[in-house]
Amino acid sequence: MNRLKLILLQVAVGLGFLLLWHVLTAYPILAPTRQTQFFFSTPLDVLARVWKEFASGEIWRHLGITLLETILAFAFGAGGGILFGFLFARRELLAAVFDPYIKAANALPRVVLAPIFALWFGLGIWSKVALGFTLVFFIVFFNVYQGVREVSPVVLANARMLGMNERQLLRHVYWPAALTWMFSSLHTSVGFALVGAVVGEYLGSSAGLGYKIHEAESVFDVTGVFAGMVILSIFVILIDLVVTLVERRLLVWRPAPSTNGQG
Repeated sequence: MNRLKLILLQVAVGLGFLLLWHVLTAYPILAPTRQTQFFFSTPLDVLARVWKEFASGEIWRHLGITLLETILAFAFGAGGGILFGFLFARRELLAAVFDPYIKAANALPRVVLAPIFALWFGLGIWSKVALGFTLVFFIVFFNVYQGVREVSPVVLANARMLGMNERQLLRHVYWPAALTWMFSSLHTSVGFALVGAVVGEYLGSSAGLGYKIHEAESVFDVTGVFAGMVILSIFVILIDLVVTLVERRLLVWRPAPSTNGQG
């Protein structure tokens, strides 16, 4: 399947969803129109609100704050996950000792941690960064750990036979092996970093996209809530595109997937 056909299909799915939303809210199919629009608004009203937010310039300040929190949570979480993932994968005793504690920490509900972080770090950006960190760190950690552990013993034996030391093994064997796993986790982590920032803002903040959504929800402004969700979706897609560009730059050695469909 070529790139243009894929994009057209993706656009068609989005337009189909908007059309279904419009039909269900513009006509009394499931319930009276006024009642349906109270709970679900309409796509035209939501898109008009999104345009108004960007045109007025009000949303940019909130976007900037959420973007800063997301980048910091993503950077710290991914950096920590990569570092400790490599460390634990190369030190079996260390991994065995800390295994139950890592699993216990990963099992903690993040929403429960949010008010604790607000108490520790205040209502500024750092409580949101801390929440996003806990979401990103474990995703990257487990993927990098698994990627390093999956290195073929035959490749390792051949590399050692050629005289590679531990530093060379890390650079030429372990690092390339972990890159695919790492970027797979980073694509997921981008969304979770944003979730951490937004949830933190929703629970206690004076600015940010989470604050805007909470503000709209508090006055039963369903259009404002859906508009905030649309802006969040656009936000995540753009950040994910950046991660994809970096991935292509670092994984130039990986064979490109076939784009020609059969049949």
